[in-house]
Amino acid sequence: MTTNSGVAFYKYLPVSDPDSFQDLSLPMPTPGPKDLLVQVQAVSLNPVDSKFRQGVTSGTTVHVSGYDAVGTVTACGSEVTGFTPGDRVAYSGSSQRPGSEQRYQCVDYRLAAQAPASISDRDLAALPLVTITAWELLFDKMGFTPRAGANQGKKLLIINGAGGVGSILGQLAKWAGLTVSATAGPQHQQWITDVTGAQSVDYHADIEQQLAAQEMTPLDGIAILYAPEPYMALAGKLIAPFGHIGTIVLPQQPLDVAILKNKAASLDFEYMFARSDNDVAPERQGQILAQVFALFAAGKLHSITSKELSPINADSVRAGTALVESGHGSGKVVITGGFED
Repeated sequence: MTTNSGVAFYKYLPVSDPDSFQDLSLPMPTPGPKDLLVQVQAVSLNPVDSKFRQGVTSGTTVHVSGYDAVGTVTACGSEVTGFTPGDRVAYSGSSQRPGSEQRYQCVDYRLAAQAPASISDRDLAALPLVTITAWELLFDKMGFTPRAGANQGKKLLIINGAGGVGSILGQLAKWAGLTVSATAGPQHQQWITDVTGAQSVDYHADIEQQLAAQEMTPLDGIAILYAPEPYMALAGKLIAPFGHIGTIVLPQQPLDVAILKNKAASLDFEYMFARSDNDVAPERQGQILAQVFALFAAGKLHSITSKELSPINADSVRAGTALVESGHGSGKVVITGGFED
């Protein structure tokens, strides 16, 4: 009889606590009509994992975290099209269902894409959540054209360009023809250059002065991938008329956006779970992944994995989560090797 197991938690504990994540036996998921049942081989960790975990204060319910996954389809629901058992797939699941850090997971087939054989689990697992976030922000919300070289002459600034979203956002923007600058600390400026091809900006120094020296102002787009409050005044000053300022971070204080009015500039929020949480065209995310995987397989995009751990178990998840929660990493932390018997 096939059994399930995974990495889970009961309530928020600091990642230094050995009970913050535990290896547990879990119920075997039963696929619904639109579900794939996937045997998970690799996952990646994201800051949103920690944000959701920190909101769990009750200690009576088992929670499985994780959203990104690569694995093999073992069963399909009655309404599934385009997939069959044995297919290798990758996806980022829903915030409303048990996560990917388990041996078997059910996921809506519309959120998944076929995984090219030429891309390793290591590189593929890093992509789904941050890629969908970056694509939706850049193209769906900020209005740039998702086609190679189509945005020549347009300028984009990425705040926090070395993180997971920034690492793929910079690459997508360069592929689409934008001129890109991205902020990072001194220790990550080489990552910015090597991985994304963007010009680096030291956020410890005068950002406006550095952008002027790079002939980057005014800006057609500004993607704020860190706390937006300290950057809104500068963004409002540097954004071009009819430009877009986008963020993926929930403000903790009211934002003063009055400066955007006379520029007819927009403030855009991106939340990649909005489609799956509300069942609004979730197939769009599977389509995005298919296109990005094709770009990666063709060598147009490059790996954003900065740390690989193995296998998938509580020790690896604790170690990887500690790296993510430090807030000073670059790229993505990935856990490969599946689950040990």
